[in-house]
Amino acid sequence: MNTGHVELARAQQERWQTAYQQQPHLHGTEPSAAARWAAEAFGAAGIDDVLELGAGQGRDAFFLAQQGFSVHATDFSESALDQLRREAQREGLDDRVTAALHDVRDPLPPADATVNAVFANILLNMAFSRAELRSLVGEIHRVLRPGGLFVYAVWSADDPCSGHWQELDDGLSVHDGFAGRFFDEALVHELADRWRVDDTTPYQEGPRRLWRVALAKPNPAS
Repeated sequence: MNTGHVELARAQQERWQTAYQQQPHLHGTEPSAAARWAAEAFGAAGIDDVLELGAGQGRDAFFLAQQGFSVHATDFSESALDQLRREAQREGLDDRVTAALHDVRDPLPPADATVNAVFANILLNMAFSRAELRSLVGEIHRVLRPGGLFVYAVWSADDPCSGHWQELDDGLSVHDGFAGRFFDEALVHELADRWRVDDTTPYQEGPRRLWRVALAKPNPAS
């Protein structure tokens, strides 16, 4: 990672930490549409445990736990995870939701082929270089068992608000101190290399336009 990306990553971590400290329900309390769809996909595949990346304050983790899944939630904000742990305890979900601090720019902690499902809502939109995105998706591929599922949602390049963000380099842009990347169809398919593509669907949630993506790690025996 070059110096510019290191500085951007640090600035973004501080920006998110501040936002989570100032707003206990930054993203609301209702689960995302992506989490509702992921629960159906994971359930249909007979999966009962999920690794969530970029879990924030836990609204999707709690929903998945309420649907019967065991969820290991990670985020790079200690403030967000502190709130997640307290809420899990209040809701009686601490037996189904665990949390750990982790920056996904670093290798994922699980060993090879040990995870059944990975879920990430909006995480991939964050301020990653294209090389970092490819590395992250490669790490998810590594930790998933053959046949395991990766379900994610990202803001679409067709989202009207993308025109209000100030362009940076490498396809990134910034607004109100938050940096990120809007996904076009080409990037969705680029990141699906080496995967079996189960779903790539544009959809709308409130005013936002997004992509819903479901990828499966191929089973070499199939």
